[in-house]
Amino acid sequence: MSKGKLAKFADMETYENVFQYPYSVVEHVPFEMQGHWHEQYFHNNNPIVLELGCGKGEYTVGLAKRYPHMNFIGVDIKGARMWTGATQAIKEGMKNVAFLRTNIEIIDRFFAPDEVTEIWLTFSDPQMKNPRKRLTSTFFMNRYRRFLIDKGIIHLKTDSNFLFTYTTYMVEKNHLPLVLRTNDLYSENSENSEYSEAASIQTYYEQMWIDRGLDIKYIKFHLPHEGELVEPDIEIPLDNYRSYRRDKRSSLETAK
Repeated sequence: MSKGKLAKFADMETYENVFQYPYSVVEHVPFEMQGHWHEQYFHNNNPIVLELGCGKGEYTVGLAKRYPHMNFIGVDIKGARMWTGATQAIKEGMKNVAFLRTNIEIIDRFFAPDEVTEIWLTFSDPQMKNPRKRLTSTFFMNRYRRFLIDKGIIHLKTDSNFLFTYTTYMVEKNHLPLVLRTNDLYSENSENSEYSEAASIQTYYEQMWIDRGLDIKYIKFHLPHEGELVEPDIEIPLDNYRSYRRDKRSSLETAK
């Protein structure tokens, strides 16, 4: 029988690879490891990569296995989901993995300038009605700049045409250096292709979306420190499907 939420939360309190600092905690307890992840947790100087909205942590753990000489931190507010990846990492003795349970809106409180080299956004909620909440909006990109190295890399992997299109316009509007972009990741992929990194790991929900016939989209770009970021002023068609556990929640046909 699988563990319930309370049992998972109890486990998480004892896990050395999990740090829990939601709004209610961080307001009263400063995160003293900010700027000290290398020496205090990872005990090396290898690059740090974040997965924001990591869910069960499958991608975080998968990347850590693929790149043992890099450090990975999965971030999410859903502790019961995160338990899966955190437990796997502990059982397999993985020292290049950590999990941070917090609200992504305050992600810049946990890392110092230039402490992170890359960010992965894997199947983020497209937030079609609220631009400010999109993880590739100016609201979040300006926060990433506070701890991401200059020209650090951002990866977006998504089933949402809306979020993919919005992010493409964001990159174009702000002249952010584009590395890769595809509307159909798995049609591009082969063992040695430039898309193999993004295609090498599939989450549980990603496989469900693929089985439903949805194309997986991917974009990779650099985020320079210089330049004011502005939102693209363009109407984008809303996603015309209801993906797994994600409601459209709007009678409109387009949004900015």
